[in-house]
Amino acid sequence: MNIIQRILHRPFFIKLFNWEYWSFNAVYGWILPIWILLCLRARSFFFFSASNPKIDNGGFLLESKMKIYELIPPEYFPATVLVKPGEAANAILARVRDKGIRFPLIAKPDIGARGRGVKIIDNETDLISYLGHFPFDMVVQDLVAYANEIGIFYYRYPSNTSGKISGIVGKEFLSVRGDGISTIEELILKNKRAVLQLPVLKKSLGTRLKEVLPVGIEETLVPYGNHARGSLFLDCSHYIDPELEAVINRICKRIPDFYFGRLDIRYESLESLKQERAFSIIELNGAGSEPTHMYDPRHSLLFAWKEIIRHWILLWRISRQNHKRGIAYMAYADGIKMHRDTRAYDRTLAEATEREMSTASAEFVPL
Repeated sequence: MNIIQRILHRPFFIKLFNWEYWSFNAVYGWILPIWILLCLRARSFFFFSASNPKIDNGGFLLESKMKIYELIPPEYFPATVLVKPGEAANAILARVRDKGIRFPLIAKPDIGARGRGVKIIDNETDLISYLGHFPFDMVVQDLVAYANEIGIFYYRYPSNTSGKISGIVGKEFLSVRGDGISTIEELILKNKRAVLQLPVLKKSLGTRLKEVLPVGIEETLVPYGNHARGSLFLDCSHYIDPELEAVINRICKRIPDFYFGRLDIRYESLESLKQERAFSIIELNGAGSEPTHMYDPRHSLLFAWKEIIRHWILLWRISRQNHKRGIAYMAYADGIKMHRDTRAYDRTLAEATEREMSTASAEFVPL
């Protein structure tokens, strides 16, 4: 790379010239007056809590993944176990085995936060060590083997018998392809998306960063479809058709009082998903869902603002309809507490994740 390319590959300039990496406040601050207007029209700053009545806080913040899974028909999501802090190792492993969950498996906090703490675990010893770093409820889950992942944004007005898909995001996991010469670290430095993940990758990959990948061999660096962890998000809304919409409607209508949110789905092929087979819902997000198809690098910030506002208005309309049906809005004091608890939880989760990663890095054994 020449000097200009090296400068443009520095994290500061990557973030500066690509809005998808901007902070939440930098993206949302400009359109905040529209959110405030919707709050005033609803006469509640927490109107969103009425959007999905069966989900904690409507799925805006601090919602339990396990409680959401319990709403979903079991054939639609992977085998899952909730682990409480301090639970005995033997009891945890017994419940994991009883559920038929095999290694490697996925483990993550029951209350998520931008992909923090999500990890693939290879054996029982590592699982118990991993869980010991987190002082709150954790989820242990079957690792879904399907290669493809999408996020389908769905909404349904309570007065309607069927809903609509408002956007679909396709996800490409962060990876590098070998050239037979460069080390994994050198390949990362050539990839703008991977460069931003380098501090974390140094801890997760350890000395593997010095490994040279053979020509054409692709190495998945982060096997999770999370934008904050480096996945490329692509707008796949062209997948929407009556057949797919009918399938998603059938699925979502089996989830009690679910009206607004995003389903993150692993699947074998688009054809199999349309036939309602060979797929699994790995996450269901409620009122706090973003229309993540907006993060496609081909889209402008203006497009993102339009999509955010469009979905805010859908959320407002659905919440208003549920409110008229007797669903109360969250009290102001409860809403303020929710935000305070979220900030405290995020700090604790960040610290626990850092401890876990530091320990894993220290214990890393080269291949």
